[in-house]
Amino acid sequence: MSTLHVLSHSPFGDDRLTSCLRLIGTDDALLLSGDAVYALQPGSAPFNALDARRLNLFVLDEDARARAIIVPDWAKTIDYPAFVELSINHDKVNSWL
Repeated sequence: MSTLHVLSHSPFGDDRLTSCLRLIGTDDALLLSGDAVYALQPGSAPFNALDARRLNLFVLDEDARARAIIVPDWAKTIDYPAFVELSINHDKVNSWL
């Protein structure tokens, strides 16, 4: 059973990303949206944690562009229709509120 994990809060304000990374499975995916895209700031602890894990990582393109975040090649940028498709392709969606 696969889960799409959706994070929208900055990884610098709390430990949602850390908690998510502890629970995420090999068949799961992670979508960064909103301020969660700040996790992709090169050299930061969240960036290094994501880079080391090499997850099925997706980033909402609109949110990355709005925050001038360059998405690394090991993550895939998607738009809102692709987000819906991603949600449908997983058994569960877990929003880390």
